[in-house]
Amino acid sequence: MSRVCEICGKHPVSGNTISHSHRVSHRVFRPNVQKIHIREANGAVRTARVCTQCIKSGRVEKA
Repeated sequence: MSRVCEICGKHPVSGNTISHSHRVSHRVFRPNVQKIHIREANGAVRTARVCTQCIKSGRVEKA
């Protein structure tokens, strides 16, 4: 399953988890991508994977 937002293109990025004793292990920061029905500009309804930031900011219109 693709974890990429279809609106803004947000995708997983890698980083490190650092403990109090500064032991480092690798991790992945994944965006909160939801599968929702959206209404496009021409009035058509389709399913899209959209991050919650785009949903909250109103970049997409829910059907």
